[in-house]
Amino acid sequence: MQVQQIREFGAADVFNTAEVAMPAPGPGQIRVRQIASSVNPVDTKIRSAGPAIAPALPAVLGCDVAGEVDAVGANVRRFAVGDAVYGCAAGLVGRGGAYGEYVVVDAELMAAKPADLGWRETAALPLVTITAWEALVDRARVRPGDHMLIHGGAGGVGHIAIQIARAQGARVATTVSSANKAAIARRCGAHETIHYREEPVADYVERLTDGRGFDVVFDATGGSDIARSFEAARVNGQVATIVSQYQADLTPMHSKSLTLHAIFMLTAMLNGVDPEHHAEILTKAGALVAAGQLAPLLDERRFNLADVGAAHAHLEAGAAIGKVVIDIADEAKNT
Repeated sequence: MQVQQIREFGAADVFNTAEVAMPAPGPGQIRVRQIASSVNPVDTKIRSAGPAIAPALPAVLGCDVAGEVDAVGANVRRFAVGDAVYGCAAGLVGRGGAYGEYVVVDAELMAAKPADLGWRETAALPLVTITAWEALVDRARVRPGDHMLIHGGAGGVGHIAIQIARAQGARVATTVSSANKAAIARRCGAHETIHYREEPVADYVERLTDGRGFDVVFDATGGSDIARSFEAARVNGQVATIVSQYQADLTPMHSKSLTLHAIFMLTAMLNGVDPEHHAEILTKAGALVAAGQLAPLLDERRFNLADVGAAHAHLEAGAAIGKVVIDIADEAKNT
């Protein structure tokens, strides 16, 4: 089978086309004929830096899986050959990656593909949806009436977070960097948009919350917005962040008695902790799709399996608007 493989960690041009043996599913595993995948910031970080979570070289990367079950290992009960599935289940240490024609994954991490989505949209959802769900539903427990702030509402995680927060009954404000991104955030359901380069935190907290602060603040940018998040949160409020690998002053958190949630959705795969919960999240996400409450935004550029390096470079350049998707099989290329 054909894959995009790396033999060293580095820039986006390290990918090469390779022919490798077809993998066989073991107990509890399924083999998926890949139809589409996507590129996430963590995929680019693994490729460039080779952190401890990276698969051994030569490696196939890519976390998001979307395709049809091609073979079933022992003790798999939920899926059969021909089933359409999706999940975040690949591309880490000890696991094959999604940038290939086939991939073997743990069945417990996978869910049935949303019937109302095409393959490209399906491939865009797993990692970002699980991340946003864990932050807002599992950890912050957003509920009807909450007024929440999402940093980066037009981003990959952020635009999904807006929709999940709306489905939970929250009023959603979000920071954006341009008028175009403000329009995207509003289409995704944001009630209020904030041009963070033009309006200080204190000003928009006063304008939107009468100075009280937001019940929940979600830093979905992957940057270092934690200080602004603390400033924007109300007393006894909650802050969730998808990146906390830097030093920060926690004094404002202490003075407001805030709760801080660090979200790293790959933990389940890396540590084997409650992996079936990710399948449960994606099943519930499928119900939101069916109800018209969840849909991914796709970047307009198209990439195929041979273009994975270009897709990584496009995301790293900050040029993407929406999720960057990789078309692998004809079913994706024709949508």
